[in-house]
Amino acid sequence: MSDAIEIRPKPGHVVVVAGGAVLGETDRALELIEDGFDPVVYFPRDDLAMVMLDASAKRTSCPKKGEASYYSIQTKSTVLKDAAWSYEAPIDGAAAIAGYIAFAHPSVNVLDV
Repeated sequence: MSDAIEIRPKPGHVVVVAGGAVLGETDRALELIEDGFDPVVYFPRDDLAMVMLDASAKRTSCPKKGEASYYSIQTKSTVLKDAAWSYEAPIDGAAAIAGYIAFAHPSVNVLDV
């Protein structure tokens, strides 16, 4: 098993939806591949409705990517706590995901369209 991560452009058009609302769509998504985990799609901030994301106090650390900052998503009917994250200043091997946000929550769907 390798300790490396791979970051590559994700082909096609990708949409992220939460609470029935489109949070963003892009042709510039990145896909992060890491051994032992499902691939993660990262969206450029410029292609997201950032007004729907509120920074939270949660932080985590990854030896391969650095410190992650989290965001909660305000939908029409609820708040999805810590449903998105970003590496504001990723370490060298993950520098490509700086300025990008990923999503993981049962109520958030990332769709290839």
